[in-house]
Formats: sequence, C-alpha cells, structure tokens
Amino acid sequence: MPRHYDLPSLNALLCFEAAARNLSFKTAATELNVTPAAVSHQIRRLESDLGSEMFRRQHRGVELTEAGAYLFVALQRGFEGIAEAVRDVRAGPDTEDVVVQTTTAVSAFWLTPQLTAFWKARPDIIVSQLVSDAASAPGRADLSIHYGSMAEDDPACLPLFRDDIIAVGTSEFAATRGINSIHDLHGAPLIHVVAEGMEWTGWSEWFAKFGLSPPPGRGIVVNNHMIALQLARDGVGAVLGWTGLIDDLLDSGALVPLVAERMTSPQTFYLQTHTKASRQALVFRDWLAATKG
Repeated sequence: MPRHYDLPSLNALLCFEAAARNLSFKTAATELNVTPAAVSHQIRRLESDLGSEMFRRQHRGVELTEAGAYLFVALQRGFEGIAEAVRDVRAGPDTEDVVVQTTTAVSAFWLTPQLTAFWKARPDIIVSQLVSDAASAPGRADLSIHYGSMAEDDPACLPLFRDDIIAVGTSEFAATRGINSIHDLHGAPLIHVVAEGMEWTGWSEWFAKFGLSPPPGRGIVVNNHMIALQLARDGVGAVLGWTGLIDDLLDSGALVPLVAERMTSPQTFYLQTHTKASRQALVFRDWLAATKG
C-alpha cells in the first residue's frame, strides 16, 4: 500500500533537524547518541531521497543550503507540535523545569550559547526551547524572548540587549555589486524579513535613519531571520543584522559589513516572565539578569 504521508525516513529527518539546529554533525551525533558517521549517512540518504543538498560541507563545518534552511524551519514547526502533544500525554506541564519560547535566529545565535553556560552552572535545571518565528507559538512557556517595545515599568520584562543594526552580506556580493557606499547599497538586491505579529526593523526605517528614501523594488521577502541570513551567506542579497546576534558570522568572515553606517536598534530584545512560570524558570531568569552584561 502507498504511504499515507509522503515523507522520507523519520530517522533521517531527526538527524537532519539536530544537525541543522547545531550546524554540526558531531554535536548532533552526541545529542542523538549515535556516531557522526551515522548522522552523515542519514543526511546523505535524505539528500538522495529529496534530490537536493541540505548542507554545504565546509572545511570548518557545515552550512545550510536554501533548501536545507526551508526544510529545517518546517521540521521545527512540526516537531514543536508533536513534542507539545507528547508532553501533554506523558506527564502534563511539569515534565520540564523551564521552557523558553524564542525565534530561530535568537535561539541559534544567542540563547543556545547562554544555555550552555547555564547548564555548567546549574546542571540540575532542565531548560528546553520552544522555537518558532510566529508571534505566538502553541505550547506552554515559562519565559519568552521578544524584539519590540518593552514597557519600562513592567516587572515581568527584563531587557537583554539592544545592539546596532548593520547591513551585511558576503565580500563577493559587495565586490560584484560595486558596493562602496550607502548609496550603492540603496539600489542593490535586499533581503527583507517580514513576519506577522513581529516588529523586525526593516530597510525603509534603516535607510530613513541616514536621510534616504525607501529602497526601490520589493526585493526578496522571507518570514524567518535565519533563512534571511542564510540567503545573504549564499550571496543572494544584503540583509540587516543585529550585532549581538551575528558576531560569530562576522568573526568568521561568512558575512561582512557592507557599509560603515550603523543604526542603534530602536527596539529591545527582552525576556518576558509568564504568569505561571516555574520556580526553576525564575532561577534561570535571575541568572540571565546577573550575566547579561
């Protein structure tokens, strides 16, 4: 009989999701308790089944292709729903100590490194992530990370960071397009991040800061900042990046500042404590407050 769902091997999808989330076959293998060779085999099996490469293998690691980034976001959404149902069936809302809701970009570039440091300090507290680029995601969360206007007098909200916003792309993109000034950038291909319910600062606001009109044309529009950054790394266009999130990409040279202009972020990345947050969640929140500076 034909399969009801047209899906590749679930083991291959699990290996791919772990490798994409960590951008490392080795880390994914440790997480799944298998060998890196087994992860590599499953991903090659997936790529063969789909007829498309999910990763670019680099000397210093792996990078998602555009197809890989698209599948990764879809898988995370599906796995979030499955995990939520399993939590409800298995033991109710107290199975995990702390659940933090955040976007894919904040999870990959900021929160996950913070969790690594926290686990070393408090290995007795389990912190899980509910990763979604929707304004609100299904499932229980003790804490959530937002980018937007934060009420200064709200005790439930803790500012995390407010960095500069810069225009970034690859050095090859800058050379090919002849980008030497902000006026050159104004007419170059631009990648826009537009997500319902989110307040991402866009190109029009960024250019207005420096006295320029909105950029001509629609450009490339995506609803996920992680995919936008990957497209920029592929040389498709320029994207706006928050320095607190993309430091590693800048340090590695994967992306470079295209012009000297930088804009102080008009919005704040902040942590919100939910009404029914667990005691352990408050411990994690207080740890972030003590270490964020």
